[in-house]
Amino acid sequence: MDTPAHQDEKPGRVAYQGAPGAFSHEACLALRPWDEAVAFETFEGALQALTSGDCGCALIPVENSTIGMVEPAATLVRALGIAPVAEVWRPIRHALMGLPGARLSDIRTVESHPIALAQCEQTLKTLHMTVIEHFDTAGAARDVAEAGDPTRAAIAAVGAAEVYGLSILRNDLQDSSDNRTRFVLLSASEG
Repeated sequence: MDTPAHQDEKPGRVAYQGAPGAFSHEACLALRPWDEAVAFETFEGALQALTSGDCGCALIPVENSTIGMVEPAATLVRALGIAPVAEVWRPIRHALMGLPGARLSDIRTVESHPIALAQCEQTLKTLHMTVIEHFDTAGAARDVAEAGDPTRAAIAAVGAAEVYGLSILRNDLQDSSDNRTRFVLLSASEG
């Protein structure tokens, strides 16, 4: 279903913050499937890749329907002074994932990005788990998988469970059923 303009695009590199399986990674795959999605640990790193020319564009989350502005991303994008070439609101559905065979009753700690944890705050209070902030949702899933501890879980996109071999313990952890994030596409060269 590519438009003719997309068929003429040369493959490039699009920077995003997070690890493979992160919501930003999923957005890159959905919105720029002809580009190579390139992961950076921080928003600063993704934007630096754009301004240095390492990546032709960057896809950055700047606003969430539940918690408002996504910081520090929104401030960094504003400070950069590059007008977005496109923007899109995408639904965000958080899943609680743990090791295969783990049960919800086994989980003692849950890790995720602070923005994701904020979007699930009320639901998490009912689960009585210790919350641990992580640099990224998919990075938390990767770390839970590598640790091999059945008492640890992560909150991330369902795709992260597939990437890191985890099992979904509960879907739709977000407090709002209409949880969405606005992503902006920045390009160092217009067009």
